Amino acid sequence: MSSIAAPLRSVLHPAAAVRRRFRAWWQARLPRTDTLLLTQRNIYILPTRAGLMFGVTLVVLLLASINYQLSLGYVLTFLLAGSGIVSMHVTHNTLRGLTLHLRPPSAVFAGTSALLDVTLTSAGRARFGIGLSLESTPGKAVAWTDVPEGGQSSAQVSFVPPQRGRHDVPTIQIETRFPLGLFRAWAIWRPAAQVLVYPRLEQPAAPLPAAHPVPGGPAARRSTDGGEVEGVRSYRRGDPLKMVLWKKAARTLETTGELVSRDTSASVQHQLWLDWSHCTGLAPEDRLSRLATWVVAANRAGADHGLRLPGVEIAPGQGEAQRKECLEALALWS
Repeated sequence: MSSIAAPLRSVLHPAAAVRRRFRAWWQARLPRTDTLLLTQRNIYILPTRAGLMFGVTLVVLLLASINYQLSLGYVLTFLLAGSGIVSMHVTHNTLRGLTLHLRPPSAVFAGTSALLDVTLTSAGRARFGIGLSLESTPGKAVAWTDVPEGGQSSAQVSFVPPQRGRHDVPTIQIETRFPLGLFRAWAIWRPAAQVLVYPRLEQPAAPLPAAHPVPGGPAARRSTDGGEVEGVRSYRRGDPLKMVLWKKAARTLETTGELVSRDTSASVQHQLWLDWSHCTGLAPEDRLSRLATWVVAANRAGADHGLRLPGVEIAPGQGEAQRKECLEALALWS
């Protein structure tokens, strides 16, 4: 629907299409950086609607004063004009000298908001009424903040990535109308950071596939409350002699008179493979969503889990590092 609506809007509103092309060309000339110092070279300023009405009022007052030779009219006109000029300088200086830094954004799942945390630093005076917003978002919400003298403050803006993969951070606009709202000063910032977007989580989540026992895994040996050691059990009739722990048996024979054997069940571990072939019947993107959901569920359950994709295999493991490795492979798989 959007692919059809975009050309239709270009036909109905040719000026808007030209404006979008000019904006894209202009922004492409701005270098990408995660830290931006605002100077007079990258700050723009124009009067607002209130500022334009203020200017028209000044012209009317000046003409009336000239026509009727009103001394007080001249005083009032030039006093208001001086206030407007001072307001313009204050508005511009509110942004000039301000430093912005974008913290590395965290990875998110497709369909959820990616939060962009921006730190604003003022080496000199306090700054008031500074707003941050995404430049390309229609009906954009502005995050307003003040920066204390010689200190820092933070502001957050967010966007929703449309699909999995690695995405550039959208262009951010910084603006202020402080103190009188007669002028609007703004700057355009293209951060260099990227956001990693995992596949969309499946709703409702499908149950995890069954784990398979794998012999020969590391045995978890620890002392129990009774002083015994896991991985060792009492001798059972039929146990092969090679399973008898003779050194330990020599000590136990002195106390309890029982032989002990190695408990082979303690050296069996269960491995959970999250396999592309387990999701037959689904579209490729739906398969990735199901596998991502399984990775989150397996990590939450503390299970050893591996991942198999066409051309990709991640050995079983657990923990946050395993979770990130699996989800990153799903996000960037092609």
